[in-house]
Amino acid sequence: MKHLKFFALCAIAALTSCSGGKKQDIESRVESALSQMSLDEKIAVVHAQSKFSSPGVRRLGIPELWCDDGPHGVRPETMWDAWEAAGQTNDSCTAYPSLTCLAATWDRELAKRYGRSVGEEARYRNKNVLLGPGVNICRTPLCGRNFEYMGEDPYLAGQMAVPYIQGVQSNNVAACVKHYAVNNQEFKRLVIDTHVDDRALYEIYLPAFKAAVLEGGAWSLMSAYNKYEGTFASHNARLLKEILKDEWAWDGAVISDWGAVHDTEEAATGGLDLEFGSYTDGELRTAPAAYDNYYLAQPYKEKILAGELPEEELNDKVRRALRLNFRTLADGNFGSMCSPEHFADSRSIGAQGIVLLKNSGILPLKADVSKVVVLGENAIRPMVVGGSSSSLKTQHETSPLDGIRASFPNAQVVYERAYYSGEPTPGNYNYSLYDLTEERPADKLLSDALAAMEGADYVIFVGGLNKNKYQDCEGRDRRSYELPYGQNELIETLSAARPDMIYVNISGSPVAMPFVDKVGAVVQAWYLGSETGNALADVLTGAVNPSGKLPFTFPVALEDGPIKTERQYPGIQDENGKWHVYYDEGIYVGYRWYDSKEVKPLFPFGYGLSYTTFEYGKPVLSTRRMGKSLTIKVPVTNTGKVAGAEVVQLYISDVEASVDRPVKELKGFDKIYLEPGQTGYVSFTIGRDALSFFDAEKHEWVAEPGTFKALIAASAADIRQEAEFSL
Repeated sequence: MKHLKFFALCAIAALTSCSGGKKQDIESRVESALSQMSLDEKIAVVHAQSKFSSPGVRRLGIPELWCDDGPHGVRPETMWDAWEAAGQTNDSCTAYPSLTCLAATWDRELAKRYGRSVGEEARYRNKNVLLGPGVNICRTPLCGRNFEYMGEDPYLAGQMAVPYIQGVQSNNVAACVKHYAVNNQEFKRLVIDTHVDDRALYEIYLPAFKAAVLEGGAWSLMSAYNKYEGTFASHNARLLKEILKDEWAWDGAVISDWGAVHDTEEAATGGLDLEFGSYTDGELRTAPAAYDNYYLAQPYKEKILAGELPEEELNDKVRRALRLNFRTLADGNFGSMCSPEHFADSRSIGAQGIVLLKNSGILPLKADVSKVVVLGENAIRPMVVGGSSSSLKTQHETSPLDGIRASFPNAQVVYERAYYSGEPTPGNYNYSLYDLTEERPADKLLSDALAAMEGADYVIFVGGLNKNKYQDCEGRDRRSYELPYGQNELIETLSAARPDMIYVNISGSPVAMPFVDKVGAVVQAWYLGSETGNALADVLTGAVNPSGKLPFTFPVALEDGPIKTERQYPGIQDENGKWHVYYDEGIYVGYRWYDSKEVKPLFPFGYGLSYTTFEYGKPVLSTRRMGKSLTIKVPVTNTGKVAGAEVVQLYISDVEASVDRPVKELKGFDKIYLEPGQTGYVSFTIGRDALSFFDAEKHEWVAEPGTFKALIAASAADIRQEAEFSL
């Protein structure tokens, strides 16, 4: 029935043939359709008709436009106008690792495969728009949605988002890049007014969005909930018109976050194109004909008829909405769902994103052992659900415990919970192969864990966060940098009995690890999707040599970072009770801050170990294109005994800057796979943009003549080679 419905849509779409067509063909169809639309039809296509769709124009054969939450998988169907699941039995998906994990792969080709794979699932489900990727910067480890984003560095986030977007859109499914812009906390996200200087805005918070829409060619973008300098982002003319549509000359469609619109006139003139939500005000209230009461619905029509707002502004929105619709017609591609290839993609991405943070020699695990003990609630807890809008219903989810058991078929694998969160499994898709209830008190859980450890060859503790409220979850920031449920103290007690214990941390954000010197190994495992246990076991056993690198800094303590005052985070109230947050740290976010203050983090940005070792040779520099770009070629040798991949990072340091600049900034990276003893080469090409800073007074990027350093590194704290050059 699904395919018949789609063929029917194609048959009636006289104005929108399913051939896809070149850009000029789409533009001619847009203008043809627009010229035939009534005012009512124009109004209809710029706001929702249900929670996740806008109506199209039946009279002209223009189909509905359907969105679906991503970016880690295609969300199951919900009711027409309620958050409850529709209860279908054919809407399970492949759950992919979180985007934080994808960023940790530092692998552009893998990002494209991720996008193509999840895009195939969206296409199969007849979705026009996949709501992702998220590219907001990790400004504080406490942000509840860090797990959905791509780290603390704008260059890394942009470089990973671009191929993801291209992969998704190769299926005629639009990526919807979010949340634009300066949306870096969940606390008071619906009302917080963000204040950030222009240099930080252009150097830190906008580059990933710019790369996504200009290099990635994203067809849609989602505006954020928060305010920026006094005006809500969903109708902020500075962000949406001046920067996005004028400076960047972007021709896509801006979709509001659900319920993020607050005023008809501002939305009409501020650059928003499609208003989405659920209920009358998009969020809380319900009423008959709710969607007709949206700000860009009947109220907008009345202002146009009264001559208070120009129809030409509406026409621009309609053009963009139609362009988005026509770009996403199926073109004979019906996608695929829950295929073996998709689950294989999920497993591969997860394994390559896992970061080995510490290894005293206990990893990789040997197969010929008799007893393995697995501890921790996260070893059995489902993680595909939870986190709010990115919660998924997957066909299967392999737990860490099951993945480890499958890797040791000839050993006794014993499980003990060790701690109990007391948290329900979040989301509407509650399922687990294990009983998550618990009657034992904490002291009994501890004693049972200690008893189970006796005679074990390996002890693996799987802990961390769990995507519940006030952890990694939309709508609420974390309340503490520490691990919840008393895990810090528990791990110290257990490691006193087994100093070689392996700690597996599942989280999408940095966490405190005061026990780091008391365990034998630390593995950062993220939220890994359907194949969680298998991906984790692949790395623990050495079937996959870990090659992930951290996309953000792990501070020792929260106070080590750049956030020092309440006005910086979580914000303060003014005399009228309105909330404001001030980015007083400016451009000094993440490793830029730690470099400037010479503060040693727990684990630096770009850090990750391997089961082999790599040696970096002397870089060779040469100019190209009449001196307009510089090529840096670096030899890398695998000096260990096993094959593996290394992420080589290029940072640029401005030696003679006339303005305050970071010690260094990431401007290139490449991942190279090498057999033992093999030497390969990575090359970076940089231009003036890699040497520039944003001059807010001139409102332009400036590359000053002078001396620069190219720093070749294995992490932000591990510079292996350097070379000077002049501009």
